[in-house]
Amino acid sequence: MSNVKVTMPYGQENIEVSLPKENLIGVYSPKDVAAVADVKEEIMRAFTNPIGSRNLAEQVKGKKKVVILADDNTRLTPTDKIIPVMLDEMNSAGIKDEQITIIIALGTHRFMTEAEILEKFGQTVVNRVTIKNHDFKNPEALIDLGNTDNGTSVWVNREAYEADFKIGIGSIVPHHIPGFSGGAKIVQPGISGEHTTAETHLLSVRAPRSYLGVQDNPVRRELNMIAKKIGMNTIFNTVLNRHGEVVGAFFGDTVEAFQEGVSLSREVYAVEIPEEADIVLSSSHPCDIEFWQAHKTLYPSDLAVKAGGIVIIATPCYEGVAVTHSEMVDITCHSSECLKKMVDDKQMHDEVAAALAIAWAQVKERETVYIVSSGIQSKDAVKLGFTPFDSVQAALDSAIQQKGKKARVTILTHAPDMLPIIK
Repeated sequence: MSNVKVTMPYGQENIEVSLPKENLIGVYSPKDVAAVADVKEEIMRAFTNPIGSRNLAEQVKGKKKVVILADDNTRLTPTDKIIPVMLDEMNSAGIKDEQITIIIALGTHRFMTEAEILEKFGQTVVNRVTIKNHDFKNPEALIDLGNTDNGTSVWVNREAYEADFKIGIGSIVPHHIPGFSGGAKIVQPGISGEHTTAETHLLSVRAPRSYLGVQDNPVRRELNMIAKKIGMNTIFNTVLNRHGEVVGAFFGDTVEAFQEGVSLSREVYAVEIPEEADIVLSSSHPCDIEFWQAHKTLYPSDLAVKAGGIVIIATPCYEGVAVTHSEMVDITCHSSECLKKMVDDKQMHDEVAAALAIAWAQVKERETVYIVSSGIQSKDAVKLGFTPFDSVQAALDSAIQQKGKKARVTILTHAPDMLPIIK
C-alpha cells in the first residue's frame, strides 16, 4: 500500500502529512481563480458601475459627516488599496478628509493596535483620516434604536449612526452565521453592541446545523433590517482568492451589491466532493489568530464528514482561545441543549460566547473533534471538548486507527473560507 504526502498551511508555515493513497478522497482548496490584473482599476470599475444605487460622488455630495465602516485584521480585505480611491472619490464631491472617519468594525473582537492599524490601512490612509476602534462594551459609545420587526434589540455605534452618510467595506466568503460574510454584516456584528450580536448569533443556532453557504436565511434577513435601520445603504465588497488577491469588487446597494458578490464568492469557495468522509483533516488558515476565528474550521468540516466521523483541526491560535471571551473555556463542557437552557434562564453573562459554544456543541454532538494547536494548552483543549494531539500526523494516524484501515479521508487546506458540497 503506497503512501501519499500532503502539504497544508499551518499559520505562516506549511506542514506535511502522509497517509495511504487508497484512503484519500482528495485534497480540496478554494479554486485558484486568477486575480484581477490591476486592483486599483477594478476598484475604480466598481465605483463607476454601482449596483442598485447612484455613484459614490452623487451619494455623498453635500453631506457633513461621513463614516467608513471597515473590517479588521481578522479579514484579508485590502482596505489599504480601497480606501485611498474611496477618499479621492469623496473629495471630488466636495467632502474633505476632515469630514471622514473610519470606524473599525470589530464586532466583539479586541481592539487593533496602532501597528496593526498601520499595516491594515496603510500610511496614506492613517495620515489622511481619523481611524477608531469600535468599542462594543462601552454604553456611551452606543445608541439604542429599539427593536427590529422580529424583536432583535438594536444597539449600534453612536458616531456611525449620527453620520449622515455611511459606507461599509468588507469581503464576501461563506460564513456559518449569516450564510456569507459581507454586506450588512459590517453593521451587525461589526459596529453593534454585544446584546444585539448575542441575539443574532443565538438566532443562528436555533437551526440544528450552521447556515454556511445558505444565502437567504433568518440571520441574513435580520442583518439587512439592522443595516437599514441605521441608514447604512451602501457597501463596497471584494471577493478574494485563496491567496488574498482581489478577484472582483462590488459597490452599491447593501443588499443588491452583496447578492451579486455572493455569486462570484460561490465560484471561488464552493468545492464539490464526491462523498462524505470518515475523517476530515482541516487547516484553519487564514483564520489563525485565536480559536474565536479558527472555529470557522468546524462548519465546512461538518459538511464534509459523515455523522459520527472525526474532524481534525490544525490551527496555531497564536493568541489562544478567545481574547475577549475568556469564559469559552469554562462553558464549552455543556451540551447544546444545556447551554440553550442556561441562556433562557439568564445564567450566561456573555451570550455571544454562549451562542458560539452552542454552535461548537452541535458539531461535537455529531462528530469527534481532534485538535493540533501550538497556542492552546492541552488542558484547555480538553475543556473545549476536543481531543488534543502534538502533531497532525499523530492525530491522523490515530483517527485512521479508530475508523479502520479503509477509512476515507478528506483534506481541506483553507477550511474557514470553504463551502464543501457533496455531489
